[in-house]
Amino acid sequence: MKHINKSVYLIFLLAALTSSCNKFDDVINTDPNNPVKAAATQLIANSQLSLVDIGTTFDKTASIYGEHYPQYLSNTSFTENSRYNTINFNFYPIYAGPLMNLEKAIEIANNPNEGPIANQIAVAKILKAYFLWHVTDRWGAIPFQQALKGSANFTPAYDSQQVVYDGLFKLLDEANAAFIPGNIKNDIIYGGDVIRWKKLGNTIHLLMALRLSKVDPTKGKAEFQKALANGIMDKNEDNLTYVHLADKVNENYWYTSFTRLKRNWFAVSKPIVDYMLPLNDPRLPVFADKNTAGNYVGLDYGLPGAVTVVINNFSLLGSALRQQNSPVYLVTYAQALFAKAEAAKIDWIPGSDVVAKTNYDLAIQASVLQWNNNNSTGLSAFMAQVPVAYHPATALRQIGEQRWVHLFLHGYEGWAEWRRTGFPLLTPAPNNNNAPIPRREGYPTQEITNNGTNYSAAVASFPYGGSDNLNSRVWWDKP
Repeated sequence: MKHINKSVYLIFLLAALTSSCNKFDDVINTDPNNPVKAAATQLIANSQLSLVDIGTTFDKTASIYGEHYPQYLSNTSFTENSRYNTINFNFYPIYAGPLMNLEKAIEIANNPNEGPIANQIAVAKILKAYFLWHVTDRWGAIPFQQALKGSANFTPAYDSQQVVYDGLFKLLDEANAAFIPGNIKNDIIYGGDVIRWKKLGNTIHLLMALRLSKVDPTKGKAEFQKALANGIMDKNEDNLTYVHLADKVNENYWYTSFTRLKRNWFAVSKPIVDYMLPLNDPRLPVFADKNTAGNYVGLDYGLPGAVTVVINNFSLLGSALRQQNSPVYLVTYAQALFAKAEAAKIDWIPGSDVVAKTNYDLAIQASVLQWNNNNSTGLSAFMAQVPVAYHPATALRQIGEQRWVHLFLHGYEGWAEWRRTGFPLLTPAPNNNNAPIPRREGYPTQEITNNGTNYSAAVASFPYGGSDNLNSRVWWDKP
């Protein structure tokens, strides 16, 4: 994977600037080594820099809420975040940042020197769909059809999540159909390899389709089968992985927090340690460090702020995951295999339990190899255990639990799958006024002032009722 050097960062900062000088010929007035307009692939690359935030949050100073909802991490300090005290979250940075860059890239792509124009647009559409999928799964109804118009519309209407999903399926269909031979430039994810981009788009399509399992299984099944036929990821090397660099500008968030800022604020939660430890899960030594007594001990989830935590008694987030250049996994081959296992079990694809077992086993194998840097030590013994080995009667729960483990540190995705499936069986933060685990996040408070009419209409149209809070449900999260 390639990353952007500092000179290209400056190009991005200059992307919005235009030359004000008109006394000289345009050729004289243009320095080819210091462009003032970003090319389409540079805008795409700039949007890719925001991918890492999907694995954490777009407001890193406010902590990592996505890791708390599915109970991957527990706070050693400032435990309010795992007790659901924050209701409203801001989606403006997503729209104003990566999504506006991608919309502009689609609009201006016209330079074949950056690779086939059709491929530039297709990649931009895949990323646009991915970011919007993340937004709608957190908030539900969102600005979509009228969004990203700039000054032409500062108050876009909200579309229902069903409309958004239909639009994103269409966007991914367009991208899949548009690819032609020829790589693109300035790609910091796949180095311009459009074959892998095509597989990524179809894998996103597949995972989105599975979200409809409760609310519209007929539509979900059709979209799932289409994505599968178009070609999805078939190895770990196809993963959408954000690889950090060993420099301050591009370093891993957890390195910044633990090492640079000396904040030992995040321990691995008791629910996931208690699930993995009895099974001798080979991923646990990656996910968690042993405490000073030499044991893996998860920290109770959602402790009241008045409780004093003796940090040395618990397992902090694994040091392997908080190196300066530690990667972040977003869309993965193992996810696709878990999805295929579930699809076979619910008869979306042929093969029933035979195919479900095959994909479930392959998914666990791919997950362990992904997290353990291709080291399979302990894998066979782990999979042979009764609680792990595939059983038709408990298959959906097993798939859900192993998917939850695999999605560690991709909190918003783990949370979405918990909401959809109910697995694993989690309990809310204790002694917290009976507050349940959140089902969505509240809209930005600025929307009440900035876009009040459309905001009110969106809240009034929630598919299962409720207010703009953490407890209402998005469309696919059918009660």
